[in-house]
Amino acid sequence: MRLNRVLRMSAAVVAAGLALSACGGGGGSDAGSGSSGAKNVVAKAKSDKKLVIGIKFDQPGLGQKQADGTYAGFDVDVAKYIAKELGVEESGITWKEAQSAQREDLIKKGEVDFIVATYSITDKRKNEVSFAGPYFIAHQDLLVRADSTDITGPESLTGNKKLCSVKGSTPAQNVKEKYAKDVQLQEVGKYTDCVTSLLNKTVDAMTTDDVILGGYAAQQPGKLKLVGKGFTDEKYGVGLKKDDNESITAINNAIKKMQQDGAWKAALEKNVGPSGYKIPEPPAIS
Repeated sequence: MRLNRVLRMSAAVVAAGLALSACGGGGGSDAGSGSSGAKNVVAKAKSDKKLVIGIKFDQPGLGQKQADGTYAGFDVDVAKYIAKELGVEESGITWKEAQSAQREDLIKKGEVDFIVATYSITDKRKNEVSFAGPYFIAHQDLLVRADSTDITGPESLTGNKKLCSVKGSTPAQNVKEKYAKDVQLQEVGKYTDCVTSLLNKTVDAMTTDDVILGGYAAQQPGKLKLVGKGFTDEKYGVGLKKDDNESITAINNAIKKMQQDGAWKAALEKNVGPSGYKIPEPPAIS
């Protein structure tokens, strides 16, 4: 009898211990110190001192993977500044390519902590992810061959002209819906594919934001030119998981500091200024 009571008590103690362990009561941890996937950006940066940041790899002056394996551009500098303000040095950043059509999935699947990749804030995207910023406002424009004289704006894309842009981006559809319903759209994976098609004369124009197009024009002096008639406002935001409000506030504070201490303007002048692009005033953070 005594032995049975001892065995029953031992079993109860073991069961209680297992229940306590399952609840995390014996581990001395809280919800913020679980796996990295469960943390918000601020918590992960603070505890891990590491971040995975999505950028473009093929946008000169904004986000480009260099021949030596390093990364350069205005978006890269913005991302590094934000990371440092969150407590993560450049050595703690893992860069991940964020092509336009993949950005929402990368965020929702937790493959990146945030994205700084000429990511326009739109109502449709805000249904899936959240944004900090805007950290920059661009204007949609057209890139054409230097000898082109008949394309002077989106309304002139008539006569079955061919217009190139990237999948998952909004500019080409914007032109077709609002300015030139007969334009033939060609959507490709990367902006560099559009540039190649433009140089090869298989398309007549390329459209996206002026600051992006300016970078490509600077890479092809005498071959490509910007039409120079911006016709939309594109507010670039930092994309991150839906409703991560603590991180949105922290990233907004970092962007404001970058604007105020001169680093924002210096980054633009260094990366985009050589193309002749006029440096605008920094946008108000919403």
